[in-house]
Amino acid sequence: MTRIAIIGGGNIGEALASGLVADTSGPAAGISAQDVIVVDPTAARLDHLHERYGVATTDDAVEAATEADIVVVAVKPYVVASVLDQISATLDANDTETVVVSVAAGVTLATIEASLAAGVPVVRVMPNTPMLVGKGMSAVVGGRFARAEQVEAVRAMMEAVGAAVVVGEKDMDAVTAVSGSGPAYIFLVAEAMVEAGVQLGLARPVAEQLAGATIEGAAAMLVAGEKSAFELRGNVTSPGGTTAAAVRGLEENGIRKAFYQAMEACARRSAELGRPRSDED
Repeated sequence: MTRIAIIGGGNIGEALASGLVADTSGPAAGISAQDVIVVDPTAARLDHLHERYGVATTDDAVEAATEADIVVVAVKPYVVASVLDQISATLDANDTETVVVSVAAGVTLATIEASLAAGVPVVRVMPNTPMLVGKGMSAVVGGRFARAEQVEAVRAMMEAVGAAVVVGEKDMDAVTAVSGSGPAYIFLVAEAMVEAGVQLGLARPVAEQLAGATIEGAAAMLVAGEKSAFELRGNVTSPGGTTAAAVRGLEENGIRKAFYQAMEACARRSAELGRPRSDED
C-alpha cells in the first residue's frame, strides 16, 4: 500500500486526488481512496473532496504527513516554505522514507531541500491544468537524495492525470513556459478564433464549437507523433490557398516573435518565483 498525502486541496490537489482514485488499471492502480489524504484549511473544501472522491481529509498537515510514503505539496509558491517547516520534523521521524513532491512553480529543489532534514528525497513536478480532465502534461525532476526508482514512482503517479516526462532542473523554467502556462496560450488563441468567427458572421455557440473541436483535433494529430508541427502545418497549407493567406497574415503580424517574448517572460517569472519572497517585496 502507498499512502499519499496531498497538502493543498485546490484545483491541482483535487485533480491529482481524483486521478489517483479513478486510475484502476494504469500506473496508480491499487491506490484506493483510503490511501489518499488531502489537507486544506477550509472545512467546506474538505467536505467536498471527501464526499466526491471518498478520500480522507484533514486540516492538519502534520497528521497527513505522518508515515506517508509520498507528500505532495500543492500550495502557492510563497506558502511552500511554511508548509515544509510544519512537517519537517514529522518527516524526519517517520519510519517510512517519505518522498516530498512539490508542484509549486519556480520553487527549486535546493530551496525545498534546505527546509528539510538532510537526506529527505525531494522530487519537483511542473504540472498543468489539463490534468483536471486527465490530459495533463507534467515534467518531473529528482533532487540530490531522490533515487531513480522514487523519481519513477512520482512520474508514474503523475501519469494518473495525463502524461509525464523526466527532465533536468535547468529545464524547468522552460518547461513552465511551454507546458505549465501553455494551456493559457491555447485558450487565448481559442478566444481570438471565436471572436474572429463572430465578426465574420457566425453565431457565437457555433464559433465556439468550431474552434474547440478544431483545436482538439489538431492537438490529437500532433500528439500522435507521426509528423512534426512543421509538417502538419505544411500539409494543410496549399500554395496560394486560404490557409496560406491566413498563415501569412499571422506571420506578418509577428506571431512567432509574440510567442517567444511571452514564453521568455514566463520563464523569467518562473525563475523569480523561486527566490525568497523578500526579493519580490
